[in-house]
Amino acid sequence: MSALALHRYGPEADAGIPLVLLHGFPFDSRMWSYVVTSLPLVPVVAVDAPGFGASPALPDGGLEAFADEVASSLAGVGITRAVVAGLSMGGYVALALAERHPDLLAGIALLDSKASSDDEAGRAKRLEVARAARGAAGADGAAGAAVVAPMLATVLGDTTRAHRPEVVREVKDWLAQAPPAAIAWAQESMAVRPDRHAALEGLAGRRVPALVLRGTEDTMASADDHERMARALGVDVSEVPESGHLSAVETPQPVAHALAALRHTVSY
Repeated sequence: MSALALHRYGPEADAGIPLVLLHGFPFDSRMWSYVVTSLPLVPVVAVDAPGFGASPALPDGGLEAFADEVASSLAGVGITRAVVAGLSMGGYVALALAERHPDLLAGIALLDSKASSDDEAGRAKRLEVARAARGAAGADGAAGAAVVAPMLATVLGDTTRAHRPEVVREVKDWLAQAPPAAIAWAQESMAVRPDRHAALEGLAGRRVPALVLRGTEDTMASADDHERMARALGVDVSEVPESGHLSAVETPQPVAHALAALRHTVSY
């Protein structure tokens, strides 16, 4: 039985290598809903992170343990090779897979993410959010989720905030539903993640097809972050206009098109 919740869409039998989707913080696999809708002919597996969505929390361990559980859960349903796409925190997990389970990756897509570790200020901020979430969780789950409410102003691009009120409302609702214990676990895990550019260079040496994609209005993962990952992989950065950090939610059609194009290059 899978330790993580796997949500399967599209064709399954003899449909080729699946596309595995890893969501960002502090959301769950619903974040990919609009991308999945745009890929009706692609076998897709969307994974809920530990403690988020329908997945139980991990008994111990951080992003590395999460990556191990992804590989184990996929193997449990017969998937030993996949195109793995991760957005933001999901990208960090895809990078851990590249380091710990490289044979799983038939292709990799890193969206609005980075391969570098946090600096001291970034690490301290994550741990502060984790402490606040843990402190509030015991008394009031809503108060625990409130620690991530300010992210609404940073995860969405200017265009979305100005012209896509339905997206703003949905993301606001998702933030309010984030489980406090999972918020704390994720922030603590991301705070100690290492630099993983070397893992990307290893994939490039094996000629693993890759995509590095960034919303042009993303203020959380910089253009330099994406250029550095792209150089390590030997590819160019794909940019999506009028999109911020949640490109898969803000502009799902071009993101889906880029993922489908990546999967098309994979050797079956």
